[in-house]
Amino acid sequence: MHIHILGICGTFMGGVALLARELGMTVSGSDANVYPPMSTQLEAAGIALQEGYWAEHLQPAPHLVVMGNAMSRGNPAVEYVLNKGLPYISGPQWLAENVLKDRWVLAVSGTHGKTTTSSILAWILEHAGMAPGFLIGGVPGNFGETARLGKTPFFVIEADEYDTAFFDKRSKFVHYHPRTLVVNNLEYDHADIFDDLAAIQKQFHHVIRTVPAEGLIISPPDEAAIEQTIEMGCWTTRQTVGIEQGDLQASISKSDGSEFSVHYQGEHQADVIWSMLGEHNVNNALAAMAAARHVGVTFQYAGEALAEFKGIKRRMELVGEVDNIRLYDDFAHHPTAITTTVNGLRANIGERRLIAILEPRSNTMKMGVHKDSLGASLQEADQILLFEQGEMDWSLSSIAEQLGEKASVYQSIDDIVEVVSQQAQSGDEILVMSNGGFGGIHQRILTALTQR
Repeated sequence: MHIHILGICGTFMGGVALLARELGMTVSGSDANVYPPMSTQLEAAGIALQEGYWAEHLQPAPHLVVMGNAMSRGNPAVEYVLNKGLPYISGPQWLAENVLKDRWVLAVSGTHGKTTTSSILAWILEHAGMAPGFLIGGVPGNFGETARLGKTPFFVIEADEYDTAFFDKRSKFVHYHPRTLVVNNLEYDHADIFDDLAAIQKQFHHVIRTVPAEGLIISPPDEAAIEQTIEMGCWTTRQTVGIEQGDLQASISKSDGSEFSVHYQGEHQADVIWSMLGEHNVNNALAAMAAARHVGVTFQYAGEALAEFKGIKRRMELVGEVDNIRLYDDFAHHPTAITTTVNGLRANIGERRLIAILEPRSNTMKMGVHKDSLGASLQEADQILLFEQGEMDWSLSSIAEQLGEKASVYQSIDDIVEVVSQQAQSGDEILVMSNGGFGGIHQRILTALTQR
């Protein structure tokens, strides 16, 4: 069978492509921008890639066209599919019908932490010899790939609340029918498709409705938005996790979150020393441990797996060091995530100077939905450089005013690189935050630091 994937270089659709290839299908695909690291993963798997969305990419006609949610009416390839009556399907529905059917699905949802938690969960199961399948919106260091079928019934999936396709406006995770569901947190996001928090809660309740009574829902015990969603109706056993609260608790031994102990219903289970930082990652680890226990992995064994967890690309990833100046890359897209990332690094580095560089790139950020809380999320940094793109609906100067002299706004990446290369000193920590490529700023800064 030949499938052609529109939007193939996104992390989710690229994962779908890898799974389809592993199933033995002939896979091709196109995207507006064909770029690494996804393009290299796909090409290594024998998948043909084409740039742009043109009718000729669909000639001769594939057996099925799989549509990414970035596709919309007016796209030349979409119009060709509709006009010619070619069979088409969304990525999540294809996944449900071809991969998830008859599997034990462990789905990780929430506004933040999905990629990290699902990566930790997949690794715990792998470490336990359970050879899970997975589809994750990032590249876990322990696996080096975003997706695989696995060799057992267990399948870990990062469960996104973004809409499915132009012809299916339900959230993607509604298709997955999990037996184990993690709801890490629940905040307002994706303002381009959701009018308010209530609209997001409605979609979360849709997925809660699909979890069997003999399944398990894992969440923090005290988050109002989650409690309200659960109160809409829940037919499944629920387990709560949190720092010093919940059924499964963590007591942090080191302020940066790199050491903690785990207790279940008051009984000590494990002591963890690992490479991840921040309270948010401790919570992510607890959720993964609870989910792994649901399929038979003890907390002690999960704790041992955490010690060998290698992190995820673009999640507080150390990408380089020059003259004792370390540069990190983080996939930040929401003030809550920015706060936990900045504060976690601050707790780890102590008094060393922290330079934060932020590109507010998500649609929600560009619309200014989070402008009232963005400044506070950066407060722990010593110097803040804000990159303002032309298509933003508001000015970052208001954030700079809140933060005072330590914050500046730039319209040029070149200017940011120059300022950092001139001012960074030995012992500084540079944190670059963006949910895009940010014009290759990471390597440009490292090069400038090397050449100065």
